Amino acid sequence: MGDYFQNGVITTLHDLSGHPPTHLEKDLSEWSHEHPISLIIPALYSEFEGPAMPKIISELEKIDYLSEIIIGLDNADEEQFNLVLKHCRNLDPHCKIIWNDGPGMIEIQHELETRGLAPSERGKGSNVWYAMGYFLSSGRGETLALHDADILSYKVEMLTKLLYPVVNPNFNYDFCKGYYFRADSSGFYGRVARLLIAPLLKALRQELGANEFIDYLDSFRYPLAGEFSLDAKVVKDLRIPSDWGLEIGVLAEVFEARSLNQICQVDIANSYNHKHQDISVDNPSTGLHRMAADITKLVFGKLAEDRQEIPDAFFDNLQKRYKELAFGLAESYAHNAEMNGYAFDRNQELALVELFSKVILKTGTNTLSNPEQPSLFPSWSVVNEVMPTMAEQLKETVDRENLFISAN
Repeated sequence: MGDYFQNGVITTLHDLSGHPPTHLEKDLSEWSHEHPISLIIPALYSEFEGPAMPKIISELEKIDYLSEIIIGLDNADEEQFNLVLKHCRNLDPHCKIIWNDGPGMIEIQHELETRGLAPSERGKGSNVWYAMGYFLSSGRGETLALHDADILSYKVEMLTKLLYPVVNPNFNYDFCKGYYFRADSSGFYGRVARLLIAPLLKALRQELGANEFIDYLDSFRYPLAGEFSLDAKVVKDLRIPSDWGLEIGVLAEVFEARSLNQICQVDIANSYNHKHQDISVDNPSTGLHRMAADITKLVFGKLAEDRQEIPDAFFDNLQKRYKELAFGLAESYAHNAEMNGYAFDRNQELALVELFSKVILKTGTNTLSNPEQPSLFPSWSVVNEVMPTMAEQLKETVDRENLFISAN
């Protein structure tokens, strides 16, 4: 059934018809002549060995509205880098692979370190940060889309819907977040979004009262989606988190940079499947355990930055309220699963709530003793001010290492 309900303080753009968006693709093709479009895909080499990236590449070969594709490649040696170049040779001639483990990028990292501007740790955040630097230095795009490399159910219609609100000259959006339903025959996914973020935001609202930032985050139907599009003017001033807080961190940056009527979310898929993270109950440095810690650290850091004082008992009370709300939501999910014929492991859901509640208390306690905002990589505006030639050096390095794609 079509759903035109507007959730929260941002505009929600629904898929009311379920029809292929051929008219949207046609519009993008026309508009892209005067308003070029770029795409960033942060990827691990292993994602080219599995089914996801080959499918994504074959889908991207179907469209003509992209002026540039930038693939940030991590965990690849020289042979693997060259194999990725071969995989991508049928894409747009301006498809560039950023070999983050190559000698050129390592040299750039060292130069940035001398000025205190280098990403503090490797991961998706640094991958995206360097790719955005290349996007800005190439100047080939006015609008940028970003999506992950592990989407097993990828269709190019997802990208079309994601881009349309920002590229459309009759709309006023500078940022668009994708959302979708995540489940298959084995049950509901989106565990961190369902069991941590949703009840945590409700608990924070009850504890804090009216709060514009919490209301804003709670407006997103899937705040951890890795898919978004934005205007180039937003990209240049964007600071990037280093860890699993990337998606929430970008939302926080956009909240500060743009008015709410310039921000929207769009339904990009009826179903969505990608690789799933382990829970990692006993290891807080990986899996959903690490993800929950990074996300709560970013949210609490932002609140501490905005509020003059957080009472000592605040996070004890928040943990109790969170658990009450999360257990109630788990029951709601169980009822939805039963009515729609999905498997549902109630014990595992409740165990996750227990884990997340411990993370909330631990991260909150750390926030009280060290209320500084989590570290963010500097914006490229700052980099360009301190090191005016760095962006061009980055572009020249990537272009030089990609000569293989046209020479072979």
